[in-house]
Amino acid sequence: MSSPTNLFASVPKRSSRAAAAPFLPMSRAEMAKLGWDECDVILVTGDAYIDHPSFGMALIGRLLEAQGFRVGIISQPDWHSAEPFRALGKPRLYFGITAGNMDSMINRYTADRKIRSEDAYTPNGEPNKRPDRALTVYAQRAREAYPDVPIVVGSIEASLRRIAHFDYWSDKVRRSVLPDSKADLLLYGNAERALVALTQRLDAGEDIKDIRDLRGTAFMVPLGWLPADDWTVQASAGVDVPGRVDAIPNPYQEIPQDRSCATDAKAAEPEVKPIKILSREERQAAARAKHNKTVMRLPSYEVVKDDPVMYAHASRVLHLESNPGNARALVQAHGERDVWINPPPLPLAMDEMDGVYDLSYARGPHPSYGNARIPAWEMIRFSINIMRGCFGGCTFCSITEHEGRIIQSRSEPSILREIEHVRDKTKGFTGTISDLGGPTANMYRLSCKDKKIEESCRRLSCVFPTICNNLGTDHSKLISLYRKARAIPGVKRIQISSGLRYDLAVRSPEYVKELVTHHVGGLLKIAPEHTEQNTLSKMMKPGIGAYDEFKEMFDRFSREAGKKQYLIPYFIAAHPGCTDEDMLNLALWLKKNNFKLDQVQTFTPTPMAMATTMYHTRKNPLHKIDADSEVVETARSGKIRRIHKAFLRYYDPENWPLLREALQKMGRGDLIGYGEKHLIPPAQPKEGSAMPAGVERKRAPVQDKVRTAPPPRQRKGERVSVSSAPVPSAAAKVKPSILDTIKTKPKAGRK
Repeated sequence: MSSPTNLFASVPKRSSRAAAAPFLPMSRAEMAKLGWDECDVILVTGDAYIDHPSFGMALIGRLLEAQGFRVGIISQPDWHSAEPFRALGKPRLYFGITAGNMDSMINRYTADRKIRSEDAYTPNGEPNKRPDRALTVYAQRAREAYPDVPIVVGSIEASLRRIAHFDYWSDKVRRSVLPDSKADLLLYGNAERALVALTQRLDAGEDIKDIRDLRGTAFMVPLGWLPADDWTVQASAGVDVPGRVDAIPNPYQEIPQDRSCATDAKAAEPEVKPIKILSREERQAAARAKHNKTVMRLPSYEVVKDDPVMYAHASRVLHLESNPGNARALVQAHGERDVWINPPPLPLAMDEMDGVYDLSYARGPHPSYGNARIPAWEMIRFSINIMRGCFGGCTFCSITEHEGRIIQSRSEPSILREIEHVRDKTKGFTGTISDLGGPTANMYRLSCKDKKIEESCRRLSCVFPTICNNLGTDHSKLISLYRKARAIPGVKRIQISSGLRYDLAVRSPEYVKELVTHHVGGLLKIAPEHTEQNTLSKMMKPGIGAYDEFKEMFDRFSREAGKKQYLIPYFIAAHPGCTDEDMLNLALWLKKNNFKLDQVQTFTPTPMAMATTMYHTRKNPLHKIDADSEVVETARSGKIRRIHKAFLRYYDPENWPLLREALQKMGRGDLIGYGEKHLIPPAQPKEGSAMPAGVERKRAPVQDKVRTAPPPRQRKGERVSVSSAPVPSAAAKVKPSILDTIKTKPKAGRK
């Protein structure tokens, strides 16, 4: 892999480079005003163009602009013909294609596979402004428009579909997005480094088909291709043996030797080579060199599409090879060609993160949208993204897989400058910053205590089953940031809306006190996700005891501050491994604690997530896989999924008939009645009659969610997949992505 260079190493100081465009052009008329006769790069996105760092296209476009390239935007093109893709003319270097800040299928469909009524990334929330699997459709149309222009794809959709993956909406394993889109290169993860290096090398005259050494990239190659003669291929089954294991040959069994070719005894003797004794450092260096030039061969698409055990094995290996410090390249055959995936990108340093967020953003929607309401923009315009990445590793969430486990944080001065920009430049600001966060609220500047340990670690989570002893949990830098942010003139209040990792927070009572005293507006959303250990172990979430410990601190510090404040917990229905009994126990816990969740949603399998692997294969990739390994039972039928969801809304009369039937089948008819010990009443209320005591419907402001990496809070609380660049602040839940550096940020309260 090529060595990383600072993102801004070749960028001249702001005073000596051309002024930034007010907005990146979306029409020939705007290009003419800038004096352009062509664009170097044209970015195509399924989202409305909002020039703000929480939106991937803007972040990537401004980053390339700072490098001296002319960048145009084609937003939400009509995909029924190639003509809209010719709107800005032929790009000099390449088309950069993204589906948007969310996977297009999650953007368009609910967990029940019904079309959503609103698209948060579209003016006025208008639905159906992008096709299904938009990345593939856009890439094909761009190729049709200009067949000789390179196609580069990125964003969450590209990132999570870079290998053969289970697709919930078609209920089958689909190929990597590369052969279907026919793209020349795919960027995944935090793709700023790869994108800048790629653009500079194409500008210098290199052929895109020769650029094969960039981290965070994937591409198609002939079957068996290797970068050089000194590379070796290792079958993934040799690292994590799946399926049936062949018997080991007896090393003492006599094997007849054919000496017919030997002319004499000496000729048959092997050549004796002198033994060189290596030092410990030399042995380690040799091992590293060999490791770095080894590619892991995953089972082919043709195998995993029909063999659940091999699919689960491939998923496990891919996740184990996700640490930039030790990950190897991966290769997976698709027919007569290979999909080659280079190791993940190296995290950005703090000064690079600052540089990305300090670019010349207009901080608003493109003027062509007029006064149209864009829900995603409304959600994030007063929020600040302070970090990216997540070391939680929750199996239902795509953040870790997309952004990685290493936290990348901005500096205090950079964050404080952006707060001042919001105060001075964002229309409608009344003094409240809606969020200082990211994928989580409280992982800012947390990291492994030892860089060498971090680079060699292969744990899937730094906090499960327990918090790693090598993980720093000091929240003092975040506390300092909160205090300095509150002190900025014109800022009246700063809320924290990103998902709080409460098992980390309890390690710092001072942080909990700071949060509860100054940054909770009455309600704080957190995400236990479940109460039962059987299900929590499949989620890689802490036990409910961690919630109880945090609640005790929260209540105590709220009393000390003289405030009445409440926790609003999130839970998920029908997660892989969750049984009917688990959901019943959760419902009983909710009733005992007087929680009445208003909006809830069932688990949504998203591409490449480990929970999706459990859903599809009934195998647990958190452990070694074979034909006889642990079976993960999952609610797949529509009725069972509805029952699990109904348990979360046990108080709703509409769910009582379904729950009565379920409880009777479970042998728990004792929970049907009008007493305190009962979960639901035995009969429906008569029309116009009063509800029985204790079952009246009370609405709590809880949110509807989709499990994976979230979009901007589409319907409050909804979570969707993420992409590759900085994620928007939690309040916004809009993530930038890779090429689009697009990421969709985890939903507030969802950690």
